[in-house]
Amino acid sequence: MQFQPVLDIGGLLVSSFVVHAGLAIATLLALNPLLAKVRARRVVWNLPLAEFGILICLLGLYTILL
Repeated sequence: MQFQPVLDIGGLLVSSFVVHAGLAIATLLALNPLLAKVRARRVVWNLPLAEFGILICLLGLYTILL
């Protein structure tokens, strides 16, 4: 596996961390309706803090896997 710290997207050099952060945000936005349907929000005391924790976990996961 070759690590690329910078990605070339259409001639624009973008840090791979920015791409991973974008993927994490997109995944979190896709998970929000699922979490609302399961009613997981009512057991969470501080919803923004819980969403931030999920975002950090997803960001770490994408950074390790990609």
